Amino acid sequence: PIVTFGSLITEGTALSRRGQYRKALGCFNNALKLREGDKKCLITRSKCFLKLGDTESSLKDAEDSLQKDKTFFEGLYQKAETLYSMGDFEFALVYYHRGQRLRPDLHKFHLGINKAEEAIINCIGNPASLKLENKEELGFVSRQAESRKTNQKLHKKQTKDQKGTKKQERVKNPRAERQLLGQLYDDKVYLEKLLKDEDLMQTSTRQGGKVRDLVLDGISYLSQRRDFWQQEKPIYARLYERRLRQQRWSRVRRRKPAEVARSIAKHMEDIELMLARGSAEKSCRKAEHMLKKIQGCPEDEVPNKNELIGNLHSCIGNAQLEMGQMEAALRSYKRDLDCARRNALPDATSRALDSIGRVYVRTSRFQQAINTWEKRIPLAKSSLEKAWLFHEMGRCYLELGEAETAQDCGEKSLELADEEGDVEWQLHATVLVAQAQVTLKDYRSAILNFEKALEKAKLVPDQEAQNTIMVALDKVSKSFIKQLGKGIKEATISSQKGRDSSREKTENKLEKDGEREEGEQQMGNEKPKEEAGNDTEAQGNAKDGGKDREREEGEQQMGNEDEKPKEEAGNDTEAQGNAEDGKKDREIAEGEHQMGNEDENPKAEAGNDTEPQGNAGDGEKDK
Repeated sequence: PIVTFGSLITEGTALSRRGQYRKALGCFNNALKLREGDKKCLITRSKCFLKLGDTESSLKDAEDSLQKDKTFFEGLYQKAETLYSMGDFEFALVYYHRGQRLRPDLHKFHLGINKAEEAIINCIGNPASLKLENKEELGFVSRQAESRKTNQKLHKKQTKDQKGTKKQERVKNPRAERQLLGQLYDDKVYLEKLLKDEDLMQTSTRQGGKVRDLVLDGISYLSQRRDFWQQEKPIYARLYERRLRQQRWSRVRRRKPAEVARSIAKHMEDIELMLARGSAEKSCRKAEHMLKKIQGCPEDEVPNKNELIGNLHSCIGNAQLEMGQMEAALRSYKRDLDCARRNALPDATSRALDSIGRVYVRTSRFQQAINTWEKRIPLAKSSLEKAWLFHEMGRCYLELGEAETAQDCGEKSLELADEEGDVEWQLHATVLVAQAQVTLKDYRSAILNFEKALEKAKLVPDQEAQNTIMVALDKVSKSFIKQLGKGIKEATISSQKGRDSSREKTENKLEKDGEREEGEQQMGNEKPKEEAGNDTEAQGNAKDGGKDREREEGEQQMGNEDEKPKEEAGNDTEAQGNAEDGKKDREIAEGEHQMGNEDENPKAEAGNDTEPQGNAGDGEKDK
């Protein structure tokens, strides 16, 4: 396949990004064969050499890229990076400065200058800390130079054995080597132990190489790293950094109270922010760490130490509450309450009581929550706080089944919310009152309050609350309709029972009148006076005529009542009256029949006397 320069550069760059630097070198070598001396390709190959640890090849490529163009800033930067890796911090600083003059907008040159200067200071110390004093003559310099030359001659005459012993002395300081290598020191010790195993060193790998060569390569690499780190940051520089760190910590400890307060406030904001983002566990850990740190500090260094300790207990409780650790949260809130009461902090006491009440509600201990919030009411500073407290207490009473007390709390909350003019709490209080009235089955009042709450929800505005209230209003309306239907049925049943009782009374009266008539008839049979019977019959007929007239007047009155709008009810009543009249007429006919049978006896006058009296009794019943 045809290979182009661009494709080779693209492939080599992709391989180097994956960390496959040796394969990338092959691509860059082939690309340079196609276009020799390309400065960008030389820079990319120099980066690969630097990653592989071949600093000399990297420096050569960087210098080759600058041969044609001395102002090529990528070449200057790559050469400075290579010199810095080789330990030539001064020359690296020079090339960093050159690149910054050409491209001051690139941040990497500023970083290079800073790290090169820091490396130089770590090696030779800070020039500002050195004070040169000229206490002797200038001849001292010449004598020092002569002694230096003699020492150089003596060093040249040292034998190979002495050099070997010197190297061994360097290696014999394991403490310094451990400080330089860090975690790699254990690997170096392990490789040195492997060298003592002669049988293992004689074995070969699958690729044909010997294990001894691999171990020696590893040890030499670690030794090079140790020497480089020794040059970049020697032991005395590390000790100097440690002293600086200790001084910095001492300065932090001796900070002004205002600085300490700002730092603590920043940490508290971080704790609350973690909790708001959902990292309750991290927030809890940071608050506990902060609490231990502040408890160990003296009171003169930390302003408002006791108040801050209580606040941290509250933060820990909030995080535990979010994690579902209710009992642990309750303990933290009680510590907050104890701290607030010991130091007479009313705001902290109110906060702790609020939190304890919320935990009791979450664990369904409603009576304890009510008792806690009752202690909180005298500490409330505004009507809105009291409105919230009465609302929460009303909710607890509603859960306990005490609907009347819940309604009273809701009405108090509504009154306090009206004083503040807060529409949202007016909405909550109105809904509470309506729910209590639903429990008490006062559906008419509940409907009115739900309608008021719906208007408040439209003012807030809160669409979710509107939907919930409309659903509740629909349910209450259905319950109210059922209640009305039951009332009508009960009224109908009671009226029917009244009608039945009046009918029974009428029948009983008829029976008593019949018995009375029988008694009078027996008395009439004993007195055979036909004139008295005729007179009695005439009086009975007169009474019957009067009863008929009264019946006609009653029918006229019923006809006048039929002119009213309730025509159907009047017709039903008249029909019932006619039916009852027909029944009574049948009873009268049966009575006359019985009396006719008794007329067959020889006492006809007494029968005639009895019949008008019976008709008179029937007329009174019809009236």
